[in-house]
Amino acid sequence: MIITPTFQHIVTLSLNPAVDQTVWVPEFTVGRVNLVERQQSNAGGKGINVASFLADFGQKVIVTGLLGTANSEPFDELFRRKQIEDRFVRLPGRNRVNIKIVDKAQDKVTDINFPGLSTSHYDLLRLNETISDLCRNTHQQDDQHNAWNTDWFILSGSVPSSVPNRIYADLIRQLKEHGKKVVLDTSGVPFSEAISAGPNIVKPNIHELSELVGRPLNDQTDIKAAARSLVAAGVELVVVSMGADGALFMEGDTTVVAVPPRINAKSTVGAGDAMVAGIVTGTVCGLDLAARARLASAFSLSALGQVGPDLPNRESVQSCGARVQISALRNR
Repeated sequence: MIITPTFQHIVTLSLNPAVDQTVWVPEFTVGRVNLVERQQSNAGGKGINVASFLADFGQKVIVTGLLGTANSEPFDELFRRKQIEDRFVRLPGRNRVNIKIVDKAQDKVTDINFPGLSTSHYDLLRLNETISDLCRNTHQQDDQHNAWNTDWFILSGSVPSSVPNRIYADLIRQLKEHGKKVVLDTSGVPFSEAISAGPNIVKPNIHELSELVGRPLNDQTDIKAAARSLVAAGVELVVVSMGADGALFMEGDTTVVAVPPRINAKSTVGAGDAMVAGIVTGTVCGLDLAARARLASAFSLSALGQVGPDLPNRESVQSCGARVQISALRNR
């Protein structure tokens, strides 16, 4: 699989970034004292993870959203290390902490997520101004005089309780007015409200898609039907992550399923975000649907072998892609 570089700045938006505190606790048991075997802290949140994976694969990335100043050091260090352009709106206060309890003995991960920052109407106005500025400055030049476009925006993650649930819908409409392509990866009410705004790509998991369509998705036929309803509503590409069973990719009349090999994962944190990064990378590079499915699955599979939002080198990622099984499905 040959990935041709493109002159694209990909913008990721994070409304609810977090410091991910991962602790390994063998035989974790509720109701008793548990000893931590080791721990690791990373700048996280879905949009931050996506940006980190994109940067690891050589994409030019801009991050924006809402970020607290009181504990921003892990984010600032990540942006410097991976040469990610920082356009966050800075707010007073601390970013939330997400605790991941990894129990390898029982092969389980327990998530404890804190609430996000409190925001004001003024903060959201500042965010809108930043996004408008990113939309206007679409032809920046690098040192070699290459013009870099900002045509792709990824809206990813949960919405803080102080932010209206319609915010993704409003942002999508704003971006579409400027001719931008939008990827959406969220859940619940913000997801359902945003569909009518016309995102180009969505990536729900089975639970999120089931909640959206209001019925259980018991098998692949159910999943296909639910994905088809989103395509009929105008979504160009629907990707449904199905855990160990892989992912379903539906674009127009074409559907493929990508199934990765089973591996012993070091961590499942960020695997879905890595898939989003792979989807966008394949799309901006002009790959066909099967090749995009392979690359996105390779990103996700590679992330399972890491702790934190990091990819191995490009050759290792593409080697993972060769191990992914791709099968075409009939849409009808």
